[in-house]
Amino acid sequence: MTNIKIGDVELTIISGGTMRVDGGNMFGVVPRVLWARVCPPDEDNRILMDTNCLLVRTPDSLGLIDTGYGDKATEKVRRRGCMEDGAPLVRNLQDAGVQLNDIDWVILTHLHFDHAGGATTVDDEGQLQPVFPRARHVIQRIEWDDAISGRPELAGAYSPADFQPLQEAGLVTLIDGEHEVVPGITTQRTDGHTRGQQLVKLSSRGETAVYAADLCPMAAHVRKMWTMAYDQFPLTTRRTKPEILGSIADQNQIAIFAHDPQTRIVRLRRDEQTEFAPVPVD
Repeated sequence: MTNIKIGDVELTIISGGTMRVDGGNMFGVVPRVLWARVCPPDEDNRILMDTNCLLVRTPDSLGLIDTGYGDKATEKVRRRGCMEDGAPLVRNLQDAGVQLNDIDWVILTHLHFDHAGGATTVDDEGQLQPVFPRARHVIQRIEWDDAISGRPELAGAYSPADFQPLQEAGLVTLIDGEHEVVPGITTQRTDGHTRGQQLVKLSSRGETAVYAADLCPMAAHVRKMWTMAYDQFPLTTRRTKPEILGSIADQNQIAIFAHDPQTRIVRLRRDEQTEFAPVPVD
């Protein structure tokens, strides 16, 4: 686990489970000979990734950003993706002394399974249930609309089992654009990866950290053209990412990567060759 403080806010990276994903999908149009230098693949062309969820302790609340992939995937899917057994996020939260009823709010940056799958589970009677029964789950309205639309072009992108039980339990808060979840914790729609993806800004006493979600999932993705094949709107990602990373660099803010298994929390500086470069946080 990685811990930092932003003013009065304590941030802890909590893994929602490691996995292996096809490197070509993670880097889109970037040739393998380039991305393999920074993310060496295994014999099946897969690279190691983590699901870096963020536990947020404010003076008045305990929240969570994203939930990893959870425990609902079939054995075939787990084996193909080298996913961990059981519910990694729940296990890791408990190791950190956090109980599921302790969580007041959850921000889901978007509703793909590796970010929202850990929000629900199947109980002993085979029924889907929320994992965090007290938490309001904050989701962009347009993301929700796409996830429940059943559009053929989105087939396979969303699993209703990950989020519909939250609505049935009255735990969903739909928002439009920028929204302050609790004092100092603000969402911002970035789109690109999905129509309703959002990042989260965490600010206190003049310090700010930015949880970038899949706008820039790993340190290797700081270049404008290094985007995922999974992005629904890659041109939007290419336009928006340098603007947001530039703001982080110029204002000496902290960037948090959602999928990097090694470089999780950094500052950024502008770089002539790679556009941006990570700088370790003091």
